Amino acid sequence: MCKIAAVAASGTLTLKRERNLLLGVLLVLASAAWAILIWQSSTMGSGSGGGTASILTMGMGVAIFLAMWIAMMAAMMFPTAAPMVLMYARVQSSRRAKGGAYVPAGFFVVSYLLVWAAAGALAYLGALAVGALADHVPWLQQNGARISGGVLVLAGLYQLSPLKAVCLRQCRSPMSFVLTHWREGRRGAVAMGLRHGAYCVGCCWLLFVLLFPLGIMNLAAMGALTIVIFLEKSTAWGARLAQVFGFALLVYGAIVISTPAALPGSPGMIGGMGGMSG
Repeated sequence: MCKIAAVAASGTLTLKRERNLLLGVLLVLASAAWAILIWQSSTMGSGSGGGTASILTMGMGVAIFLAMWIAMMAAMMFPTAAPMVLMYARVQSSRRAKGGAYVPAGFFVVSYLLVWAAAGALAYLGALAVGALADHVPWLQQNGARISGGVLVLAGLYQLSPLKAVCLRQCRSPMSFVLTHWREGRRGAVAMGLRHGAYCVGCCWLLFVLLFPLGIMNLAAMGALTIVIFLEKSTAWGARLAQVFGFALLVYGAIVISTPAALPGSPGMIGGMGGMSG
């Protein structure tokens, strides 16, 4: 019995060490991502010399944009994704301790980031399309602030939608996700990472769209959104807070539509397009 207890205690200690190591790695990655964003924000110009598309993308090419987008995801999402990653790693470590098949958590994390990279590619293409349209339709530039207000209203409506609630519920309960979506092997780890990434995108995509009118490298906006996402996903009253944020976005968006000057200028869509409104 003593021997069995000793083995169990050793296994528990190993799990705690692996959990602490993985959490440390996630914190280092998130900190490094924020450092990169701060450095990039201080060295990057407004990108306003290449038309509206250049304003929306901060003048970045697709490769640099995607690299910075992934850095943003690491900085903003890892704090809330950490519980899910730790839960997955804990289950895998327990299986290994019992002699079962083991898959490193890296397969889950990388596939999770791939979903956000794909979302970034779509965001980049969308910015190019919107920019090209705005450069040929003067009305869009003249009403840029009001359009940004409409984006705020759209984000508020999505915050109150059933789809948001479903995605947020999946993101808020790592144990439930593991129990209902578990897949075996490395392919299973990739599939789980992709699925969890899809839920996170479904939960937060319109909040990230707000970075375009507010400025892709607007650190204050990124910090505020990070806090919002953390509160939604990690607190007991997160689901209710998501609705409160939704109503706040609706009210603020309506104010901006009726009074464009209520929206402060920025190097993003607001500064480049909204700033041209009369």
